[in-house]
Amino acid sequence: MEVAEVKNERVSLTGEKTRPMKLNEVSSIQVARTKTDMEEFNRVLGGGVVPGSLVLIGGDPGIGKSTLLLQLSTQLSTIGTVLYVSGEESAQQIKLRAERLGDIDSEFYLYAETNMQSIRTEIEKIKPDFLIIDSIQTIMSPDISSVQGSVSQVREVTNELMQIAKTNNIATFIVGHMTKEGTLAGPRTLEHMVDTVLYFEGERQHTFRILRAVKNRFGSTNEIGIFEMQSQGLVEVLNPSEVFLEERLDGATGSAIVVTMEGTRPILAEVQALVTPTMFGNAKRTTTGLDFNRASLIMAVLEKRAGLLLQNQDAYLKSAGGVKLDEPAIDLAVAVALASSYKDKPTNPQECFIGEIGLTGEIRRVNRIEQRINEAAKLGFTKVYAPKNSLTGIKIPKEITVIGVTTIGEVLQKVFN
Repeated sequence: MEVAEVKNERVSLTGEKTRPMKLNEVSSIQVARTKTDMEEFNRVLGGGVVPGSLVLIGGDPGIGKSTLLLQLSTQLSTIGTVLYVSGEESAQQIKLRAERLGDIDSEFYLYAETNMQSIRTEIEKIKPDFLIIDSIQTIMSPDISSVQGSVSQVREVTNELMQIAKTNNIATFIVGHMTKEGTLAGPRTLEHMVDTVLYFEGERQHTFRILRAVKNRFGSTNEIGIFEMQSQGLVEVLNPSEVFLEERLDGATGSAIVVTMEGTRPILAEVQALVTPTMFGNAKRTTTGLDFNRASLIMAVLEKRAGLLLQNQDAYLKSAGGVKLDEPAIDLAVAVALASSYKDKPTNPQECFIGEIGLTGEIRRVNRIEQRINEAAKLGFTKVYAPKNSLTGIKIPKEITVIGVTTIGEVLQKVFN
C-alpha cells in the first residue's frame, strides 16, 4: 500500500527530512549571529541576525519598512548572499532606491515575483543566506484558490517560508501591512508562527522612526532602535535622550522630564501638559503618545490627594518627539507636568522625575532605578525625584542629588514650594 506524501513536513531544499532526536543528542553549540552595520537594528534583534530565523516587520504604509530592509540587504550582501523578493515594485524601481542608499554588492539578488512556487524554485537555485519578502500580502500560493492577501493565502505562504527558513538556515524577513486599528493585517496566527515581530513606528510629520520588538524568541522584547529618515536613508540615533530634549524651552510651564526604560535602555523624554478652563459642560481630555486611561487616573489622584481642581479644566497631554511612553514610571512626570500647567509655574530644567503613582497618592517603587539615575546624571541633570523605597543600597553619582519621595503631595510641595 502506498503512503501518501505528507504535506507541509519539514524537508530541506536538498531533500533532507527532519527526524526525532533525543534531547541530550541535540547539539547545544551557540549559534553565531550575523551583525549588521546598524547597531540599533542589532540591539532590537537581541545582538544580530540569527540563521534560520523568521522575522516579521510591520508598520504603516510609507513609514519606511522597505527602505529599512533595502538598507539592511545592501549590508548583509557583503557577508552572504541576499535574495530580495518584491511583489510591489519592479527590479528597476528597487535598484533606483538601492543606489541612493549605498554601494550594491554582487551577492544581492532582486526578484520581482508574487508566485510562491516560482520563488521557491529561485531559492533552490540561488541558495541565499538571507531572504527578504516585501510584502507577505502580495505573495500567493497556486495551491490555494483564494485571492492574494486573504487569510488563507497569508497563512499558507508564511507556513511555507517558515519551512524553508528552518530547514535551510536561511534568515528570512517578511514585511506585513498594518490595519487601520494599528494591528498586523492577516490572520492572528501570523504573529505566532514567526520567531520575531518588529513594529516600525513613527509619524510622517517627524523624521524619527522607532523599531520596536514585541516578540523575540532570541532576545529581549520591548527593546527599541531609533532612526532618523534622511535623504540617504535611515541613520541611527545613538543618543536618543539628547535628541528628544534638544528643543525643550527653559522656563516653560507644563513640562517635566522622565527617565523611561525601553527594554534595557534608559531614555530621557519630555512630558508636556496644557491645562485650560473648559468652555463647555464636560472637560476635554486628549493624549498623544501617552495612555489615555493612565492620564485620567493620574488626574483623579491629583484632585483627590493633592487638592487640584481639574474637573472643570481641559487637559492636553503629549510626549514630545513622537516617542510613546507607556510604563508606570512615567506617572510622576505626568502629574508634575499637569500641576505645572495648572499652577502656571515652571519646573526646574535640571530636574527629572521617576515613579509610579498609586490610587492613594503614594509614589511606588520602579525597576532599574540606578540605571535611570546614571543616565540622568550623564546628561547633566542635577536633581532626580524618585520613590524612596527604590533607593536602598544603590550607588548615586556625586554630581546628582536624588530626593526620595513617598506621596504626590510631598513632590508638589517640594517642586512648587
